[in-house]
Amino acid sequence: MVLRTAGFVPESITDGPGIRFVVFCQGCVHHCPGCHNAQTWPFEGGEPWEVQQIFEKLRRDPLVRGVTFSGGEPFCQAAAFAELAQILKQHRYEVAAYSGWTFEELCEKAKTEPETAALLGLLDVLVDGRFEKEQLSLELKFRGSRNQRILDVPASLAAGRAIPKEDGRWK
Repeated sequence: MVLRTAGFVPESITDGPGIRFVVFCQGCVHHCPGCHNAQTWPFEGGEPWEVQQIFEKLRRDPLVRGVTFSGGEPFCQAAAFAELAQILKQHRYEVAAYSGWTFEELCEKAKTEPETAALLGLLDVLVDGRFEKEQLSLELKFRGSRNQRILDVPASLAAGRAIPKEDGRWK
């Protein structure tokens, strides 16, 4: 399966704890005012990559144990990201994603979109909610605005409600 990417950061320390590989996807429906990745909004452009090629690219670095999907909006390419997440989970990577949709909105979408359900079910962590410029805070770790939440996805899915990630690495 092909993922349309806006780029990669092979060793990020700002998109989650530890040294992470970040996949920035091309295309976003949210268009949040003040977004620092506005160049990823158009669905045209970017570069197509086979999911397996992305995995081969990131697995070369033995320091990387976490992968973050960012954007753009990863859930606009949920099927391809789910395929990549499945491979990553098989190799014991921690998988996180940023989404402009809230956990509750994604759960609602998952009822009619199997690819959304698949991706959501493979995530360890979700940073959810649209970036809100008026709630910008440079003091926040791994998120841009105070309305965004860092969620423990397996616990949230089991409880049927958003559960914050209590792991100190993410706080």
